[in-house]
Amino acid sequence: MLNIGILGCGRIGQVHARSLMRMPDATIVAVADAFPASAAALAATTGADVRDVDAIIASDDVDAIIICTPTDTHYDLIHAAAKAGKAIFCEKPIDMSADRIRDCVKVVESNDVAFMTAFNRRFDPNFANVQARITAGEVGDVEIVTILSRDPAAPPISYIESSGGIFRDMMIHDFDMARFLLGEEPVQIFAVGSALVDPAIGAAGDVDTAAVTLTTASGKICQISNSRRASYGYDQRLEVHGSKGMLRAENLLENTVEVATEAGFRRAPTLNFFLERYETAYLSEMQSFVDAVTRGTPVTPSITDGLKAQLLADAATESFKTGKPVTL
Repeated sequence: MLNIGILGCGRIGQVHARSLMRMPDATIVAVADAFPASAAALAATTGADVRDVDAIIASDDVDAIIICTPTDTHYDLIHAAAKAGKAIFCEKPIDMSADRIRDCVKVVESNDVAFMTAFNRRFDPNFANVQARITAGEVGDVEIVTILSRDPAAPPISYIESSGGIFRDMMIHDFDMARFLLGEEPVQIFAVGSALVDPAIGAAGDVDTAAVTLTTASGKICQISNSRRASYGYDQRLEVHGSKGMLRAENLLENTVEVATEAGFRRAPTLNFFLERYETAYLSEMQSFVDAVTRGTPVTPSITDGLKAQLLADAATESFKTGKPVTL
């Protein structure tokens, strides 16, 4: 039985709590949140104690820490949890600064604790199936990977102003997926972007429409397209073209019913929110963390995967600002 403390009882903390409550080999011992009402609500749902953050990290009855707090708190919490010998599951981004993430890597490695970066899309059944079939050689050598991620609507401007920009906030998931599917590290990146959805996003110093091209040393190419607006719902697709064929993962729809009339063929809309779209992925992600920690096997995606995705996001931001490719 893995005893877990959850730091941060907001939306994503609740998602992970629901996943853990479905697992017979894990239990939520304690929760903490800056807002007492949020902590009390999650404690009532899970049967956990409400404790302050320091108490949870120091508790002998807590084996692992789930970090769901704001990004600017991660650095200190990771250092404290690692020094206390706790396994760590941390929401992305680990930190907005690659140098501070490197500090976190050092403290995690020096204290020999398990660490998972929460790139849940690796655990989506369809995306994971694509990666497994690439590894099995079904489409031969990978040549071009295409990833499309488009949100139904832009977040509030207050979020945009503190998010670190579309490349660090939104596309960072796609950078990790690119590495997951390419099987090689990118060596060059080129990014473009525009504010086409909302002029206020541009005024806040960000873009809402962006595209990136990644190239590996062997010449493999990955194209990533992001938009903060998709009138038809949450758009999450990818395609891998290889020397022997192609693999494609399509959107998940509200249902599989198709209607045909004199007006043509019509299918259901896509699932419209990331919590619905990736519900299974969140569960599989947390089960993978619990299994790895309890069995003493490697945790993936690791803290190093979190650092590498952040470095790609930083390079994309630089490329967009300079209008030039960035060598990695």
